[in-house]
Amino acid sequence: MHIAWLGKKTPFCGNVTYGREVTNALLDRGHPVSFLHFAQPDSAHAPVASSCAEIALPFLYKSQVYTIPTLKSSRVLMRSLQHLKPDLVHASLTLSTLDFRLPDICTTLNIPLVATFHPPFDSKIRNLKSSTQYLTYQFYAPFLANYDRVIVFSNIQKDLLVRLGVPDRRVTIIPNGVDIQKYFPGSSPLKTRLNAERLYVYMGRIATEKNVEAMLKAWKQTPMGPRTKLLIVGDGPLAASLKQFYGPQDGIIWYGYEADEQRRIEILRAADVFILPSLVEGLSLALLEAMACGVACIATDAGADGEVIDQGAGMVMDTHDVTGQLKTLLPICRDHPELVKLLGQKARERVLDRYTLHYNITRLEHLYSEVVEVPLVEYNYSQWGSP
Repeated sequence: MHIAWLGKKTPFCGNVTYGREVTNALLDRGHPVSFLHFAQPDSAHAPVASSCAEIALPFLYKSQVYTIPTLKSSRVLMRSLQHLKPDLVHASLTLSTLDFRLPDICTTLNIPLVATFHPPFDSKIRNLKSSTQYLTYQFYAPFLANYDRVIVFSNIQKDLLVRLGVPDRRVTIIPNGVDIQKYFPGSSPLKTRLNAERLYVYMGRIATEKNVEAMLKAWKQTPMGPRTKLLIVGDGPLAASLKQFYGPQDGIIWYGYEADEQRRIEILRAADVFILPSLVEGLSLALLEAMACGVACIATDAGADGEVIDQGAGMVMDTHDVTGQLKTLLPICRDHPELVKLLGQKARERVLDRYTLHYNITRLEHLYSEVVEVPLVEYNYSQWGSP
């Protein structure tokens, strides 16, 4: 089945990782994929009749959060889809005005349309940031009602969209998935290099919604000992200012952004505890990757993250007063290594049970089959070769 995937390749964010992992897995299963994304024209290949075309869509501005396309981006998209003739369009929504044009474009071309909708959220609307995200869901809901299917990551997210008017039958829950052949427990030399007996890790953007400073305050106010380190992996708009107040004197190491996947895996394998203090989330891939590597996890119940580690697969915090909760939890993890080991084992088991990439892609294939109305086992792959 030929999939036209509309997503992101830059700048790096969870949407980029999601698109890369899913499209690579679809290709591995024999599905031709054409990747359409916002880029300069010379940075992507012109559409060709091959298993993986790459098409650039013109834009004025793009960030990790949203994209501003040019006025002609809709025409470029329509011409590309007319040329490619895919069986289905799957949009990993990039928070751009093009998201709202897609149903009309695909209806005109008679191409089924699927969306993955993953803006972060906090279902309890407990703070200004989560209220802003709630408005995003309110704004998108009338347009998502015109997609053939909308993929979300959790029951909480589905219930929210259905309450906002998206038909229940059009919303499908397919959680993020992790490649357990790459992400699994193993040895790492990092703790030795850092002279750390115990290593706590945060991996993600350094931005307001990630609530990193609440974690840093808790760490600074809790005597953790000279050989217990907190490693901050990532970058973002708040990094420079936070480094001025939290540093090596507090046992905090600013690693920076790491693009190499294998090095990120080595960091997770070295970690004893992974911390995610976010105010809003969708379903954190970094959290799932840490769990797959057998790391004990502490995370807020923002988005679907609370569902992922509830019932003993990790420690769940409320998004209110993260600093106060961490001041209790950090020393508990330091003083009870047997508990940390057990939580790591439970985290790995939870991923194996619910959040593997293999399961994710199988569910996605069946959804595609339903939308295209062609039984998956009977689909004719002769045009593209056997899967």
